[in-house]
Amino acid sequence: MAQKRQLPYTQQSQAEKGFVVKIIILGAGQVGKTLAENLVSEDNDITLVDNEEKRLENLQDKHDLRVVTGSASSPHILREAGAPDADLLVAVTSADEVNMIACQIAYTLFNTPTKIARIREREYLREKDKLFNQNVIPIDHIISPENLVTEDIIRLIDYPGALQVAHLADKQISLVVVKAYYGGPLVGYAISALRDHLPYIDCRIVSILRFDKVIRPQGSTVIEAGDEVTFICATQHIKAVMSELQRLEKPYKRIMIVGGGNIGAGVAKQLEEQCSVKLIERNAAKATALAEKLAKTLVFHGDASDQSLLYEEHIENIDVFISLTSDDEANIMSALLAKRLGAKKAMVLIQRMAYINMIQGGTIDIAVSPQQATISALLGHVRKGDIPNVVSLRHGTAEVMEIVVHGDAETSNIIGRKISELKLPTGVIIGALLRGTEVIIAGKNLVIEDEDHVIVYITDKKYVSDVEKIFQPSAFFI
Repeated sequence: MAQKRQLPYTQQSQAEKGFVVKIIILGAGQVGKTLAENLVSEDNDITLVDNEEKRLENLQDKHDLRVVTGSASSPHILREAGAPDADLLVAVTSADEVNMIACQIAYTLFNTPTKIARIREREYLREKDKLFNQNVIPIDHIISPENLVTEDIIRLIDYPGALQVAHLADKQISLVVVKAYYGGPLVGYAISALRDHLPYIDCRIVSILRFDKVIRPQGSTVIEAGDEVTFICATQHIKAVMSELQRLEKPYKRIMIVGGGNIGAGVAKQLEEQCSVKLIERNAAKATALAEKLAKTLVFHGDASDQSLLYEEHIENIDVFISLTSDDEANIMSALLAKRLGAKKAMVLIQRMAYINMIQGGTIDIAVSPQQATISALLGHVRKGDIPNVVSLRHGTAEVMEIVVHGDAETSNIIGRKISELKLPTGVIIGALLRGTEVIIAGKNLVIEDEDHVIVYITDKKYVSDVEKIFQPSAFFI
């Protein structure tokens, strides 16, 4: 008989109420809107709250969800949105204070089981251990877009040439997106040749994007120059696998950052010990404050669109130019200028999702999205099951989930079975798993065991609900 354990709220509520989870999303901005769009087709009951009626009407016309117009922190509005019987409240309005008060009211008046809030202000985050607990401000999970984006950028600096890097399973397993170029030993060869090239390293290529068309890779699939390849491997082997797909770039040493906001300052702080970092800030007072705060970063008061400033600071020697202001257009234009003047790589922060597809992969090498980082972090908390991590890929069309499996052969559809025996939807691939401290790359004869952390790649997010149901333990396993 399966050992009893306390499961995450989603598994408990699912066992009691079926597969429908009632979620209230506060704020219909870019993050709230994208989150609702991700969840509305996945057997969830979604209610979206915002004080802009027109914005809500547009979303309701497109999607099967409820909308409530009004203040997100109003007890009356929360009651109207269904807070008394909601499973989950996600507060992602533009105001930290509204998000905090909404969670407090949901807990005090309605006893909402799980409350997630987006918090941006660094002062709140510095005191988070004292502020955010059941005895003070009852928030179960905090999402900080600035911190998430900072971590994304640092990972891209750590792995030169990667387009996306995500660590999973206690950072033991990683998912990497990289473009294949001539010069990579595997380019022009079938994937099966990877075993000959790297006989002591296991890796699973889970997706290839070729001319905007997704190819499900097989052993006979030939890697072509220009392919965008997504692979899963033990974190320690990332660079070895990347070296098969392109000539490994030298470590980035000379960095120029534009914008001294929370993200720019955070990136500079983390990089200044191992890199030569220059930071350009338009606001004189902020530049002075940053110069005092950042011990080894050279801070300049100026405009990144000023060619003479870039020439004076030897833009031609810069390995990565990173534009991180709050203005998408300014970021794009300064990055284009920097590349024209000789910067080797350009990375930009983009708020509007529509811009990302337009610019990434052209003159600008990488576009980083706070919304996409935030959505990935949120999805890990709202998916059904014990899911520590979710990574959103290809701007939300694909997804990777880390699922911890529970139960035994009687209570689970997964445990005790070979991967080849699982009835997975087309386009769903088990890439790897963490068993204790051992990373195991998935093969067809691998048998899944209780407490394995399974990394599942989902080519199309329409299969997410199917994956949740397959991995869900029986309702008797409580």
